[in-house]
Formats: sequence, C-alpha cells, structure tokens
Amino acid sequence: MENRVALTACIAEAQALRFTPAGLPAIELRLEHHSQQEEAGQPREVKAAIKAVAFGAMAERLAQQPIGSAWCFTGFLATPRNGKHAVLHVQDIQTN
Repeated sequence: MENRVALTACIAEAQALRFTPAGLPAIELRLEHHSQQEEAGQPREVKAAIKAVAFGAMAERLAQQPIGSAWCFTGFLATPRNGKHAVLHVQDIQTN
C-alpha cells in the first residue's frame, strides 16, 4: 500500500529539538498550508494546519529553519498510539 504525502507549507510552530530515549534527535512541528485548488470544476480556497514530526538528521535540519519559512515536505502519515489525528512524518524537505 502507498502512504506518501507531498505538501507545500510554512513552518508555523516548532518545538525545541529533543532526543528520544534511544538518543535519536526529534522535533515536533505545526505546518500551515494555503492554496487555491479546483474541486468539482470550481476554484476553492484551501487552508490546512497539520502536525508533523521528524527524526534523526531531518529533525536537526528542521530545527535550524526559521518560523514562517516555506518548504515542500514529503513523508508519510501515521496516527500516534495515543492520538486521534494523523501526523506527517517528514522524510525530506525541498525549497519551495
């Protein structure tokens, strides 16, 4: 099965870089997206906010990016064990 997400968004919030019990760098983010999409043949303004997380070298890279910076995020969606909403697990970022 495929679980791949590509989203152009801005970093709206970033928690401080932390380390997992295994010593892996981790960061939690809130991303915001705004665009115009076509739905049923009509233009539609779309806004979305999504939680995201990154581990390892990607977490360290994201921790250095300024709030408000725009990127194309790619990764996959997963629901945390004790959560209700899917979280984007960021695997790569490219300049927008």
